[in-house]
Amino acid sequence: MALVRLICCGFAGPVASIVTNALRDIKSLQLEELGEKFRELGEPSYRSRQIADWLYKRRVESFENMTDLPHELRRRLAKLFGFDRLDVVRVLGSRDTTRKFLFRLGDGNLIESVLIPASPALYGQKSDRRTICISTQVGCAYGCKFCASGLEGFSRNLRENEIVDQIITAERESGEKIDNIVFMGMGEPLANLQNVMRAIRIINAPWGLGIGARHITVSTSGLAPQIRKLADEPLQIRLAVSLHGATDEVRNQIMPINRRYNVETLLSACDYYVARKKQRLTFEYILIAGVNDSDEQAHILAKHAHRLSAKVNLIPYNTVEGLEWSRPSRNRQEKFLSILREHGVAATLRYEKGHDINAACGQLRLQTKREDVASPSRRRKNRQDVRVTI
Repeated sequence: MALVRLICCGFAGPVASIVTNALRDIKSLQLEELGEKFRELGEPSYRSRQIADWLYKRRVESFENMTDLPHELRRRLAKLFGFDRLDVVRVLGSRDTTRKFLFRLGDGNLIESVLIPASPALYGQKSDRRTICISTQVGCAYGCKFCASGLEGFSRNLRENEIVDQIITAERESGEKIDNIVFMGMGEPLANLQNVMRAIRIINAPWGLGIGARHITVSTSGLAPQIRKLADEPLQIRLAVSLHGATDEVRNQIMPINRRYNVETLLSACDYYVARKKQRLTFEYILIAGVNDSDEQAHILAKHAHRLSAKVNLIPYNTVEGLEWSRPSRNRQEKFLSILREHGVAATLRYEKGHDINAACGQLRLQTKREDVASPSRRRKNRQDVRVTI
């Protein structure tokens, strides 16, 4: 704890390297890896199931609380593995019951998660689902021009335990069971594919969080080779492609990744995914006034959707302070939706969720970091993990 406090108070250098080399978190291990470790320790293999039950069913936060393990084994485990948790810095509550969490990691970095209330227009799921939008990186390297996540660049990938802990912590704080996961928070999930897949296996496994693969959606801004790799994974997880522009001209303007993997390259990778998975994917499409909301873009988007039998989820832009973009009028949004439906495309216009709490990716983290710079007293307050509820 002393090391964490030093970093949170602004120290870096050697202390940061010590934290980086800390013990591997126990929640980063798969069940078979736990079993192998216990075999090395000369312990029976059933110990791995006991550990998993304590971690993901009973949600204990120390080895000492695992009371059906021998005391000597608990002591040995504490020397071999870390037992991290996310610190809650701020919780913002929206009028529509959307809640945004700002978490601090062990090295002092900040990440966000958003707990989204049930909605009939959310990814085609049943209306009683509780969805969490989770992060996979600290910052983002892909620089989408409308997004706050990458405004201060990329720091690092999240480890698998840091991904899973967002769900566990949000459930603990909200007192609600989460049963739908979307990897659409800070960062590009497919740029951290190995850790994301390891986290998904824990999330999906009966010994883990037990959430069905079809209730797990991974989003990408367009990393075509990684889409193909994801297609070859055995789990039937869902794919959402953050398209946000139907042509190279528009995507080049707002999404730099398109210069590496253009629209046709991206669609070809999606063809492969759909053929392998035998399931529909979703095009996420943020509507930005005067940029991608024209009738022409709607007609071309409809062609892409037909090619892949894809659903389209239209999202009015959430304004980000310091960026020039704005959302179209309600009439413009409805017109865009009507064109898609005239072409027979399964399309929804997402109800506003969290607009009053700046729920778009990276906004709360960016706001908090700027407040810390502007106000030393506010920085001290945030570093004491004071929760602010609106």
